[in-house]
Amino acid sequence: MKKIAIVLLFGLGVAGYMLQRCGTDASISDGATSGVAIAADRVSRAFSNRESDVQVQGSGIVSRVLPDDLSGSRHQRFILELPSGQTVLVAHNIDLAPRIGSLGKGDSVEFNGEYEWNAKGGVVHWTHRDPNGRHAHGWLKHRGRTYQ
Repeated sequence: MKKIAIVLLFGLGVAGYMLQRCGTDASISDGATSGVAIAADRVSRAFSNRESDVQVQGSGIVSRVLPDDLSGSRHQRFILELPSGQTVLVAHNIDLAPRIGSLGKGDSVEFNGEYEWNAKGGVVHWTHRDPNGRHAHGWLKHRGRTYQ
């Protein structure tokens, strides 16, 4: 009985270490509350540590829809408030992926993209497929539709 308890404790320790070591970019598409908290924590950690080039996934509520950025590659831009209260700018390349036409304040959006640090909370971009296949594919989900 002692051996089983020791093996279980060791296994839990290893699992905890691996989660911490490998990051906590958990999928939230199943709606699991713990996944949302873990994903938001990863964005918060990246912001606190001033990290960039970090693949993140999560969800948030649109707090502001901004005008499209039309210089260079065109990007649809909006601010998401994450469950943690942190806000991030989403810059969605509309030259490579469809624009979310019906996006409005208060809408829920799930995202998978690359986080770039800035003093205002950060930016999530690469929310589309990489046409060259060299970067992780990203996406946005809004009202049951995936934009990539």
